[in-house]
Amino acid sequence: MIRSTLIHTNGGIMSRKTPINTILQGDCVERLKSLPKGCVDMIFADPPYNLQLGGELTRPNNSKVDACDDDWDKFDSLAVYDDFTRKWLSAARDALHDDGTIWVIGSYHNIFRLGYILQDLGYWILNDIIWRKSNPMPNFKGKRFTNAHETMIWAAKSKDSKYRFNYDSMKAMNEDLQMRSDWFIPLCTGGERLKNDAGDKLHPTQKPEALLQRVILSSTKPGDVVLDPFFGTGTTGAVAKKLGRQWIGIEREEEYIKYATKRISAAEACDEDTITLANKREEMRIPFGWLLEHGMLKPGTELTDAKGRHAAKVHADGNIIMGNHRGSIHKIGATVQNAPSCNGWTYWHVKRNGKNVPIDEMRQELRQQIEGGSGNATIQ
Repeated sequence: MIRSTLIHTNGGIMSRKTPINTILQGDCVERLKSLPKGCVDMIFADPPYNLQLGGELTRPNNSKVDACDDDWDKFDSLAVYDDFTRKWLSAARDALHDDGTIWVIGSYHNIFRLGYILQDLGYWILNDIIWRKSNPMPNFKGKRFTNAHETMIWAAKSKDSKYRFNYDSMKAMNEDLQMRSDWFIPLCTGGERLKNDAGDKLHPTQKPEALLQRVILSSTKPGDVVLDPFFGTGTTGAVAKKLGRQWIGIEREEEYIKYATKRISAAEACDEDTITLANKREEMRIPFGWLLEHGMLKPGTELTDAKGRHAAKVHADGNIIMGNHRGSIHKIGATVQNAPSCNGWTYWHVKRNGKNVPIDEMRQELRQQIEGGSGNATIQ
């Protein structure tokens, strides 16, 4: 990844090559092209929807609906919109690290065009996430279903990308269940919604911080660089700062930049120990035999399942023996359960200090001691 010495400037922190924690004002395509190739770990993009509104939207009481009708959301034709999409997605791909990912959010007006072009450019789609809004705007005319969700496409730079996915963090957020691809999160309302000096809603499509928090936590690590080419009110930057990530924003509207800058300045970064990730897939591999080599287990030690129904003995070579069966903790665990596979670390237990505990407890202790350089492990 491109990194160099950081220089403190009035606008934030600037690398000699890559602007960090800075809002770049201007056209998103040109600004993306100005960045060094591969300098960004993750991109979150909330591009114009191209809503193609045919006129004012009104409620049954004839009051006007504050819809997205800004000039930046208007394109002369679908072909013009597609050309714009192809240009910014191409420039974004150049800025993205080979193992980086991009999140693109949209409504039914544009998400299918975005997905088509993403694939055309070589991105590798990983998931489509349904953001289900708990408080959607009703369909006032009663001629269609209430549009209660938006779609996010999560894609890697290519099919060969070794992308990051913090599976354990997402599982923890979901009460120890695998995180699903449908997210139930409220719209941005109340005090989180930015207002302009006149007290009106500053940006028509401001996203809730809860949405960005889940996106950033799922696919980056502390210190990573997160880019938002349609920065708007700075939600991505504010959440990135709180979670200990670096950020880059691109925005052309001066008013949005003014409020985003103030918002991010007021955001407080979390303590380092509260954002450090524990990713089991990245932990040091500990073979079962190491428990014997470090004296945590001895040949002949009896292992049982959690309820004591099956018992096996530890062999000096790291296999376990149960009757006529001999093999790894995983193989024998699968055999006694008549299952295709088994996580022997959590299946097999051992008596320790009068309690029956999974041998994974020993593995975790040994890993900590080896990584901490504290020498040989011991067992009571």
